[in-house]
Amino acid sequence: MHPIVLAAAPVASSGRLVPAALAGIALIVVLITYFKVHPFLSLALGSLLVGAVAGLPMADAVDAFVKGFGDTAAGVGALIAFGAMFGKLLADSGGADKIVDTIIGRTGRRFLPWAMALVGALIGLPMFFEIGLVLLVPVILLVARRSQLSIITVGIPALAGLSAMHGLVPPHPGPLVAIDALKADLGLTLGLGILVALPTIALSGPVFARYASRWVNVATPQLYVTDADDGKDTRDEGEPRRRPSFPVTLVTVLLPVVLMLGKAIADITLDEGGQVRTVLDNLGTPLVALLIAVVVAMFTLGLGAGMDREAISRSLAESLPPIAGPLLIVAAGGGFKQTLVSTGIGELVAGWVKDSGFSVLFLAWLVAVLIRLATGSATVATVTAAGILAPLVTSLDSGETSLLVLAIGSGSLFFSHVNDAGFWLVKEYFGLSVGQNIKTWSLMETVISVCGLVFVLLLNLVV
Repeated sequence: MHPIVLAAAPVASSGRLVPAALAGIALIVVLITYFKVHPFLSLALGSLLVGAVAGLPMADAVDAFVKGFGDTAAGVGALIAFGAMFGKLLADSGGADKIVDTIIGRTGRRFLPWAMALVGALIGLPMFFEIGLVLLVPVILLVARRSQLSIITVGIPALAGLSAMHGLVPPHPGPLVAIDALKADLGLTLGLGILVALPTIALSGPVFARYASRWVNVATPQLYVTDADDGKDTRDEGEPRRRPSFPVTLVTVLLPVVLMLGKAIADITLDEGGQVRTVLDNLGTPLVALLIAVVVAMFTLGLGAGMDREAISRSLAESLPPIAGPLLIVAAGGGFKQTLVSTGIGELVAGWVKDSGFSVLFLAWLVAVLIRLATGSATVATVTAAGILAPLVTSLDSGETSLLVLAIGSGSLFFSHVNDAGFWLVKEYFGLSVGQNIKTWSLMETVISVCGLVFVLLLNLVV
């Protein structure tokens, strides 16, 4: 395999990078929306066009796509698979029904979007966005079907909670990278991050969902359909005849959350190399945490609902075919992103604004926004922006430095589109077209980004 040309390589002419990115994105959108080409194929063709226009040798463009595809599949592929298994058990055992009935029964239709935003925020506090999404999808879909509310009305608030926590609040990787690069105070940044995240979630979640649900009206996807949804009892012998209790279901659902939160707390509070931290780090690794959750769910949800071994095995097997297409699309989105990154467009964008006269907080947000738009990666945007702004922190106090981290985090979430693997994950799970996903998910991410900046600037007046 040929070595991948990294951003610093001279083969990509700087004057051709922006046209290359625009051409690749335009080709993907046109192929999918007008010619109805499958997104997987469209993303692969768009990646090759980016490399050709930017001046990358074809072999290097292919290697970049393959690397991004492989890294994304390795990073989220197994997580999506375990999440799908967990979600199918949750649905087939009746555990998801129990959670949904409890949420609807104690909340009411009017406040249901607010409850979903809270659920998304709590799940999103210690978890990666992709992991939180695959765990929440069964609940989101069942809540939408059972409450007869739009998937947008209940799904957008949950996504807002997940996304805002991922971009703004440590111990997520993005904020932690920025905290380390800028030498910010972790505790202060965590506190200010929550202050920024809560009103941001309210505006980008339940409030924005009111309008988004009017723009996009789609049927709820038939994933995780249960007999209760059709009013039938078609279960074979060995299928669950009772539902697990709400406490048992809740403990099972929160198990991977607790394991990952334990790892995050241990990484912050315990010395590296200690036995307790090592155990918590191992158990809290996302792949291990979800694997443990699936195994536990086989007992608490499967056997606990009266499913026999054959029924549990069938449930696990049936969970995987529906995610094959979405998984390939998400991985191809990662390939397209890596092709853009390898051309060096992120460094080009950063150089444009490095010596501008903007305020430090707005400059940090703007750098992250431009790199996010160019590369599709919130992490790349955060790392690059933090590196650029690091020399400026010597003139800032502790509070301003923490706000700088949050400004970068806000910018890194701006307008997710076709070069972001998360864009395709949401699109496929929610059954949306590219245009519908832009009107809902992409605009929601933009609202999070802009609101985050506004609240950061407001806090700067008092901190």
